[in-house]
Amino acid sequence: MTKRILVVEDDEPILDLMDLLIRRLGYEPVLLSNGPDALRYAKNDPPALILLDIMMTPISGWEFLEKLRAEPSLKTLPVIIFSASPSVEEKMASINDPFLGVLHKPVSFVELRTGIEQALKKQD
Repeated sequence: MTKRILVVEDDEPILDLMDLLIRRLGYEPVLLSNGPDALRYAKNDPPALILLDIMMTPISGWEFLEKLRAEPSLKTLPVIIFSASPSVEEKMASINDPFLGVLHKPVSFVELRTGIEQALKKQD
């Protein structure tokens, strides 16, 4: 069975690109453009991994992550922060979440593949 990767991103061109790249890597992308819908999806049918944009509305990626981790069954679900924000590393250090990684936009195909492989290994 192909592993599903939930991409939470409010920029349509980036969603389209992630759809293409994730399929090329052999995974099944699930694309959602806002945090509330993505949170409902993750609770009802947890994916293998979440790629999460930080700067979104109506809730930010950080708010999404906080709500996700409040769910006992989702505490160890791997999440990769996918952002162009330079302050991501500092915020991540304060969170201390071993199932959290980061990829900086723009990301290359090789960086995406490596990031996904490393995140999925944490779950095994």
